[in-house]
Amino acid sequence: MSKKDKANDIEKEQVDAVQNETVEVEEQIVEEQTVEEKLQGELKQEKDKFLRLFAEFENYKRRTSKERIELFSTASEDVMKTLLPVLDDFERALSHIDEDKEAEALRKGVLLIYNKLVSTLEQKGLKVVAVAKGDPFNADNHEAITQIPAPTDDLKGKIIDVVEKGYKLGEKVIRFPKVVIGQ
Repeated sequence: MSKKDKANDIEKEQVDAVQNETVEVEEQIVEEQTVEEKLQGELKQEKDKFLRLFAEFENYKRRTSKERIELFSTASEDVMKTLLPVLDDFERALSHIDEDKEAEALRKGVLLIYNKLVSTLEQKGLKVVAVAKGDPFNADNHEAITQIPAPTDDLKGKIIDVVEKGYKLGEKVIRFPKVVIGQ
């Protein structure tokens, strides 16, 4: 072999060695990038899980606080429902006492107690559902007791008489007004 051939062979070996080294370095870089990419992918997944969990927890807190507020506002619902017949009895007593002119002192006493009871219940959130004769009947807001022939044509399908008042506790209706409607 001549010196040129030996030099060419050595050169080829060096070029091959350099190429092999660059291929190995590139493979290491590719492997490092894939490991880095894998870690970044896992990081994104964990961040996504965390954000979803955090949002779910925030929704849970909001929902439970809303339920707690509703519970406090309607906690006295059972007591209010049991006192409604007492209010009805007071109203009936006042209407009958008004007819008796001799019982003026009794009427004043009953009216005083009735007003005190009503104001106390109003402070606790009880409100009267406003219903008047001649209002249109709505099955969502009224409870029809009976239907009678309407005295005039314009009262057909409308409220003719209110038998019992309706009441709300906060925004929740605890007793619908009982009405008579015209046919």
